[in-house]
Amino acid sequence: MRSLDVERITIRVDRAGLNPLADLKLFAEYRRLLRRLCPAAYLGYTIKPNIYGSLAAASLGIPALPNVSGLGTAFIRGGMLQSIVTRLYRFGFARAPVVFFQNDEDRQLFVDRRIVRPEQARVLPGSGVDLDRFEPVPPPDGPPVFLLIARLLRDKGVVEFVEAARILRSTMPSARFQLLGPIDEGNRTAITRAELDSWTRAGVVEYLGATDDVRPFIARSTAIVLPSYREGLPRSLLEAAAMARPLIATDVPGCRDVVEEGANGYLCAPRDPESLAHAVRRFAELSPAERVAMGKASRRRVQERFSEKIVVRAYLDAIAGLAG
Repeated sequence: MRSLDVERITIRVDRAGLNPLADLKLFAEYRRLLRRLCPAAYLGYTIKPNIYGSLAAASLGIPALPNVSGLGTAFIRGGMLQSIVTRLYRFGFARAPVVFFQNDEDRQLFVDRRIVRPEQARVLPGSGVDLDRFEPVPPPDGPPVFLLIARLLRDKGVVEFVEAARILRSTMPSARFQLLGPIDEGNRTAITRAELDSWTRAGVVEYLGATDDVRPFIARSTAIVLPSYREGLPRSLLEAAAMARPLIATDVPGCRDVVEEGANGYLCAPRDPESLAHAVRRFAELSPAERVAMGKASRRRVQERFSEKIVVRAYLDAIAGLAG
């Protein structure tokens, strides 16, 4: 942060907490900081910073530019929590001049439910990819390695990934299935340590832990898998595509923006281990040359549509519009 001449201020956010008093305290903390800093604009992302940061900014006359980077468990699971979050979003975004979304289906959902007005909503190509940092790497030799990069949550399709690995053990005994990402037991859909240990003891999957740099792990993989139930625009797929990796993901919002069926990977049905296993098997049956061609198609796709330069320009244009 110092090299970028940026001041870093830590705010404690209980991401999964439902305590209204804690959330009121978070709002007050945002308001205190924004009053002191007097910024030209507040840029937020993820649910609580979007809602409470935007509310705090609006209360001080500071324009907010929230980024809905995904709908999260509340929208995926539905019920009373979804209703509460919908109302909070509607209240928090009421005075935001621009609300960014990472795919058009999320944007349309928020417009249809009157959470945002059509003129507020703009779509970004995710959070963008640094194409210089994530460079193409030749695929590894040897048996195929299928890697899932995500927080270990049920909503990310981790259980379906494990079950697909079980299904394929008899016909693809040399294939390796790996998980990379933090255990997040504070989340309501988290995979527990006990579940993870049972899978690794049985030899179904390998757990690689968590990391701040995914590039070495992508380089050692043959294909990246993400059987998520819904995404904004998954960074793991974008970064893997930039490194010329074929992709296997669910046919859901966010994922299907990155994966073009048959061109740079395969899509499968959500919450369906058999469908995922079928997609993995299709990929495994490709020749080495066909796999390389898929990887090159992934790289081209992110170059054309998902460069971080596009995202930066969209933010700069929005901020310039505020000044105007």
